[in-house]
Amino acid sequence: MTAGHDAARAGSSDKTALILTGGGARAAYQVGVLQALQLIRRDAGEKRRGSPFRIICGTSAGALNGMALACRADHYDLALRAMIEVWRDFRTEQVYRSDSFGVIRSGAQWLSLFSLGWALARWRRARPRSLLDNDPLRELLPRLFDMDRLPELMASGHLDAVAVTGSSYTTGEHVTFYDSATPIEPWSRSQRISVRDRLGLDHLMASSAIPFVFPAMKIDVNGHPHYLGDGSMRQAAPISPAIHLGADRILVVGAGRLHEPQEQRPTSLEYPNLAQIAGHAMSSIFLDALAVDIERMQRVNSTLRLLSAEQRAQTELRPVDILVIAPSQRIDDIAARHLWALPPAVRAMLRAVGVHGRGKGARGTALASYLLFESSFTRELIHLGFTDALAKRDEVVRFFGWGPARADGQEGEAALTDGARQARVESFV
Repeated sequence: MTAGHDAARAGSSDKTALILTGGGARAAYQVGVLQALQLIRRDAGEKRRGSPFRIICGTSAGALNGMALACRADHYDLALRAMIEVWRDFRTEQVYRSDSFGVIRSGAQWLSLFSLGWALARWRRARPRSLLDNDPLRELLPRLFDMDRLPELMASGHLDAVAVTGSSYTTGEHVTFYDSATPIEPWSRSQRISVRDRLGLDHLMASSAIPFVFPAMKIDVNGHPHYLGDGSMRQAAPISPAIHLGADRILVVGAGRLHEPQEQRPTSLEYPNLAQIAGHAMSSIFLDALAVDIERMQRVNSTLRLLSAEQRAQTELRPVDILVIAPSQRIDDIAARHLWALPPAVRAMLRAVGVHGRGKGARGTALASYLLFESSFTRELIHLGFTDALAKRDEVVRFFGWGPARADGQEGEAALTDGARQARVESFV
C-alpha cells in the first residue's frame, strides 16, 4: 500500500501530489497551510506560478478543497484566493439547513427515533436519511468551481490526475474514483477498489457525507448501484491513491491529532454521553488511519535506503518523499471557544445529545468541531494552518526544491522579527 505500490507510473517523473484529508469544518486548516505555502514559494524566489501539484487527492471536506484547486489548476493563485474567501466567511447555512424548521425536519426525526425506538409506526414512512440536510452544500459547490473543466485541464497538461474517495454502505468497500490525463489501470486491494470515472458533483457529495450526519449518495460503481458515504470511513490506506496515480512526492495536510500536544487532559468519571461517543468515533474515522499509513510509508522508505542499487532494482517498491503538516493545537479545544457561533437550532440539537460547556472542560466538542462552519472558527483554523506551515518553512523549501531563502534578509521569513512575522501572518489571514 504505501511507497511501494505496483501501480503503473503516470507520465513523467518528479510528480508532486497533494493529499487533503477529511474533517468537516476542520478542513479550514488546510486553507491556511496552502496559503502559507504560496508565501514560502514566493519568498524562495520560485519563478513558476502554476499549481505546484500534478496530482490532487481528497477525502470528505478535503475532497471539496482539492476539487476547488484542481478545477482551476491553470489559475492556481486565483483558485486559492477564492477558496480562502469562502472559508474566511463561511456560514453554517451554506452547508446544511440550520434554521429551526430545517433542523426539526431532519434532526428531530432522528432524535425521535432514538428516544421512541424502531417500533414507531411512522418509521417505515418517514425513513429519516440523516441528522442534517446538506442540500445547501449541493447548491453552493457549482457556484465555486466547474468540474466540467477537469478533462480539458488534464488534456492541456495542467494536471495529471485527480482522485476522490468514498465508502460503500452497499458492499463495505472503500472506493477511490479517479480521472487521469493518461490511462492508469484501476487497482484493487483487500476491501479497497478504484474506479476510473468522470468526476462529478455526486462524487463530492458522497465523499463528504459524514456518517449519520449527512445522507449517502447513490452512484454507479462498475455498473452496479452503490450507496456511498464519507470516504474517511474504512480508509485503511489514505496515501495509496496518490502512489497509484504516480506520485514521487506527497504533501499531506491533515486536520487532526498527528502533531497535537500530548498534554494531560482533565478526566471525568461521568458516563460518556452520546456526543462524546460520536466525537470519539468520528476522530477514529477521520484521523487514525492517516497516522498509521504515514508510519508504514516511512518504514518502507527507511528499508529501501538500506538496500543496494541492485536490490532496489529487483523490488517493485520505490521511495516516495513525504511531508506532513497537521495542527499543532487541539482543534477540539478551539471548537469549544466557538460553540456560541452555531445557529440556535443547531446548538439546541447538539445540546440534546450532550455538547455543552466551555473551554477544556467542555464535553462533546469533537463532534461539534466537524459541524462548526462558522467564520469565527474557520478563521482561527486558517490562522493556525498558516502559522504551522510557516514553522516548517525549511522543510517545505527542501521538499518542493524551491531553493534557498533569499540571502538579502529582507523578505525571507527567517529574517523577520517576531512582531513583523505576526503582522505578516495577520495580513495574509
